[in-house]
Amino acid sequence: MRKVVFAINITTDGCCSHMDMVPDDGLHKYFTDLLRTAGVILYGRITYQLMVPFWPEVARGQSESEITNEFAQVFTSLEKILFSNTLKQVDDQNTRLARESLADEVIALKKQSGKDIFVGSLSLASQLSELNLIDEYRFVIHPVIAGKGPKLFDTIKLQERLLLDFLGSETLQSGITALHYKRSS
Repeated sequence: MRKVVFAINITTDGCCSHMDMVPDDGLHKYFTDLLRTAGVILYGRITYQLMVPFWPEVARGQSESEITNEFAQVFTSLEKILFSNTLKQVDDQNTRLARESLADEVIALKKQSGKDIFVGSLSLASQLSELNLIDEYRFVIHPVIAGKGPKLFDTIKLQERLLLDFLGSETLQSGITALHYKRSS
């Protein structure tokens, strides 16, 4: 059975805005390696529109460092499923709009064979956590205090706390620390 993995960049004060992070080659290599284990990424509209068309354009133009370009290529090659109530069509050939509810779509995906299912949206991660459908969490903590921005689980309040088992950590040269957990059984 496929795992559902939520990986998120987060500041030391718990903010998750893409604008306040430290996007260096080490971070892009970390996420490139992680995305190689993915078969599909689930997105809500807001995060999706931050990522597409930006990364596909980088992949086409090869306009960044070698490592960042590699991230763009891996990201662009992956299937993406977009959950949106406002968008009626998408132009990206590797993206499809979800037709089922989030829970139904994820349960069906988990039953299929293949690489892992990644969650790339705070709102989807909150909902999936509430439904106990996320198997692993990867919190990539940047040495930044942002003081503003969206926070994890701002959109919903969990009914019960989630216990996690620590699987490991990695500290990047920039001081970014990646923590890896799985949901406790």
